[in-house]
Amino acid sequence: MSIPRLAARGLALLAAAFTALGLAVASAQTLPPPAGTPILDVTGRIAVTNGDARARFDLPMLEAIGVSRISTSTAWTNGRQDFEGVSLKALLERVGAFGDRIEAVALNDYKVEIPVADFARWPVILAWRQNGQLMRVRDKGPLWIIYPQDDFPALDNKEAQGKWAWQVKEIRVR
Repeated sequence: MSIPRLAARGLALLAAAFTALGLAVASAQTLPPPAGTPILDVTGRIAVTNGDARARFDLPMLEAIGVSRISTSTAWTNGRQDFEGVSLKALLERVGAFGDRIEAVALNDYKVEIPVADFARWPVILAWRQNGQLMRVRDKGPLWIIYPQDDFPALDNKEAQGKWAWQVKEIRVR
């Protein structure tokens, strides 16, 4: 085969590869809108949205990312509790987050800043179930950031407990 033909064939293959990559990236950038009542907005430095520069989630959408479980004691409950929710690491990956910290915002507009590095270091979850029951607002729900403090003694202190935001309505990636 001649050099010009090889070059043309190489360019065609390269163009096909970039087209396929572009389609994959474009499809990865979309998130369907919630079918049910939204319970969480993720905003800020994210690549994947479903409108208005935000990723809005209902409970089935969060469950579809994957359900993680933590059994731990807390400073606000008696004894060890079982929590179910989405890994914050997986949630941030799903929305294509590219910041180094989040700001969790509660229903009463309380805010707490958390380094994204925490989610790589520990299996932190955004829980919606406690002991098998959906969490109600009066029980720190609908969403509560849970650290596995019983599994990691370094998390059993006031500084770490300050990151356990409850009644979370929004996560702002900074």
